[in-house]
Amino acid sequence: MADATPVWLVVGLGNPGPSYAGHRHNVGHLVVDELARRMGAPFRAHKSGRAEVVEGRLGAPGVPGPRVVLMKARSYMNESGGPVKQLAAFYKVPPERIVAVHDELDIPFDTMRVKVGGGDNGHNGLRSIRSSLGTGDFARVRVGIGRPPGRQDVADFVLSNYSSTERRILPFQVDKAADAVESLVTEGLERTQQSFNS
Repeated sequence: MADATPVWLVVGLGNPGPSYAGHRHNVGHLVVDELARRMGAPFRAHKSGRAEVVEGRLGAPGVPGPRVVLMKARSYMNESGGPVKQLAAFYKVPPERIVAVHDELDIPFDTMRVKVGGGDNGHNGLRSIRSSLGTGDFARVRVGIGRPPGRQDVADFVLSNYSSTERRILPFQVDKAADAVESLVTEGLERTQQSFNS
C-alpha cells in the first residue's frame, strides 16, 4: 500500500479457530469474510503474527474506492485490542478510520445499527479495543443477535450457534452488514446511518 490515500481498518470481532466459527459472537468474522470475497482476496497472516488481513479497495467496480485493511485478530475476543492497536500503528490508521464489526445483544436479530463512539455495553472485544487505543471514538457496525431466550446465560448464548431458522436469514444479515461497512468508508457516517439504522 504505497500510495498516500487514507487507509481504513475494518476489524471483524470474534474468537479464532473452527470451534467458534458458527457462534453468534463471531458474526464480525462472517462480515469481514464477505468483504474479503468482494475484494477478491483471501485472508493471510500479517507479519506481526497477531492477525489475519486482507488489503485492497472497497466500492463500486471501476471506481478507485478507499483503501481498506480487513482484519481478524488471532487472539481471543477479550484480547482484541492489542492486535488492533498494532495494526492501526502499522498502517497509520487513526481511531476515526477504524470500524469494529461486532455482535450486539441489545438489537434484535436481523437488524443492525451503525454509530461512532459510545460505551462498550459489556462487550469484551469493544472494551479491549477502547482500552488499547485509549479512546472509544471508532465506528461500530452493530449486528443484532437479540437477547437469550428464557433464562439462558448471556455468555452461553453468545458462544452458541445460530438456530436453524436464524441460519436461513443470516447470509442476508451478513450481506447487509458488509454493505453498511462499504457505505461507511465510501459515503460517510450520516448517509450510512440513514440507509442502515433499522
